[in-house]
Amino acid sequence: MQTERVDTQSDAANPLISFIIPYHNEPLAMLEACVKSVLSLSLQPNEREIIVVDDGSEISPMACLTALDKHIICISQANAGVSVARNKGLEISRGMYVQFVDADDKLVKPQYDHCIHLIKRGKIDAVLFRFTINESQTNYTDSSIVDGITYVERNNIRSSVWSYLFRKECSKNLRFSQGIAYGEDEEFTPQLLLKCNSVIETTAEAYYYRQHEASVLHQKSKERIRKRLDDNLKVILHLHRLELPNTKKRALRRRVAQLTMDLIYNTMVLTRNYTTTTQYIEQLKEQGLFPLPQRNYTKKYSVFSRLVNHNVSRRLLFVLLKTKQG
Repeated sequence: MQTERVDTQSDAANPLISFIIPYHNEPLAMLEACVKSVLSLSLQPNEREIIVVDDGSEISPMACLTALDKHIICISQANAGVSVARNKGLEISRGMYVQFVDADDKLVKPQYDHCIHLIKRGKIDAVLFRFTINESQTNYTDSSIVDGITYVERNNIRSSVWSYLFRKECSKNLRFSQGIAYGEDEEFTPQLLLKCNSVIETTAEAYYYRQHEASVLHQKSKERIRKRLDDNLKVILHLHRLELPNTKKRALRRRVAQLTMDLIYNTMVLTRNYTTTTQYIEQLKEQGLFPLPQRNYTKKYSVFSRLVNHNVSRRLLFVLLKTKQG
């Protein structure tokens, strides 16, 4: 893979935040809106670093980016997928903190400025925030600060990597797995949080998520569905097999169980095939991940695990879900 840095920032001091934007053939107008949302934040030029990784797009975004700000860093690479693009951005970033942003989304100024305030106020390793599709929020609250192990053990985490701002130091030796097209965030996020000493969650809807038919999860051909399920299984097995201290292993057990539940549920709903569902369950059983542990993680998990763990109720659940989707 060949990469080229076509422009760099001239400031010697490291910026506060590196904004990493993977780009692959999204409309240039969306990329422009994304970058403008970063430029509008309450950060001085020397406090921000914007890195766009062009993952083999048909039309280079360079002219668009140069017109917006001459200090934007643009890296061009042959098409290798979003995981490789994010890894490249993370590798060259100089910021104390990192924020991933998808090229077709944007940040919401008032709410994201609040997240910036939180990291400036004290030593915080990660700020977790919410997303919006209408930008209408006016009020928000913050949680108490906890360590990452406690957070993962007690919460049903949102794994999308654009849903939090994190200290780069916490991502040391941690990268996205190449070849995982579905669920790469689920693999990265819990491992990152377990490395954090201080995590705060805010209800601020700081990220604008653009819903459109081109979104990867809306692509539902049989091949893509199978790829999604297989990738999800790989992520679950990777997390399950990680060699970790007991406290981290115990915390991660909750996330693995919830991802396992999601895999079984998605197999039922997306394939609508009981034989395929049974095949995935057998693979999970071989690894000691099924039956699902009986825990009150969430109401949905508690009910689903009780039903899916037994043959008769599992078949009934499958029929009900198939009827609902049909």
